[in-house]
Amino acid sequence: MDNRFERLELIIGNNKLNELKHKRIVVLGVGGVGGYVVEALSRCSIENFLIIDFDKVDITNINRQIIATNSSIDKYKVDVFKDRMLDINTNIKVDTLKEFINEDNYMKIFDYKPDYIIDCCDSLKAKELVISYALKNNYNIISSMGAGARLDPSKLEIIDIRKTSYDPIARRLRKFLKDNHINNKFNVMCSTEKPMKVHGKIPSNSFVPSSAGLLIASYVFRELIK
Repeated sequence: MDNRFERLELIIGNNKLNELKHKRIVVLGVGGVGGYVVEALSRCSIENFLIIDFDKVDITNINRQIIATNSSIDKYKVDVFKDRMLDINTNIKVDTLKEFINEDNYMKIFDYKPDYIIDCCDSLKAKELVISYALKNNYNIISSMGAGARLDPSKLEIIDIRKTSYDPIARRLRKFLKDNHINNKFNVMCSTEKPMKVHGKIPSNSFVPSSAGLLIASYVFRELIK
């Protein structure tokens, strides 16, 4: 008997565990935050994923991304993750998309018929496209704001975007939603910690992005078993 999810079943029961197998999850961006979302949800008996990232593992990812190791450098992130997810649960069906999301391809996300969309990408334009369509068409979605240039994971929270502060990505998205008359409640993962001022590459670490990803995974998991 395959009892790899026995400990989870003790929390949520057999019926919920079986329901989770049929849920369809999209994770847009599988870097520092999204990688830990994928890692956690792959260990929750969910068996259907579309993971999207056009990037390859770089040596500079090693300090914070769960799949970044010496042996994975220069491999596509979604390919490395697919192998890892199947190693966790051979029943998982992983669709991958090695594309930068834009006006030409963002509908591939919705063609997948997801039960939940988890946006962890860095592109503001991609966020706007996906979030606006999802909210207008009643898709479940959560979006990650900035996790870089911060040091305190205890300042992370899931909150309605209209109640966020200090985050420059959230500020721009609030304006986008207002300008487009999108008034739906929309939860994001955001930090109340002021990001340090930087010029050039955004600094990061192993504990804030990972905590953000696990916080999102926990939130989505609890939404799925309601």
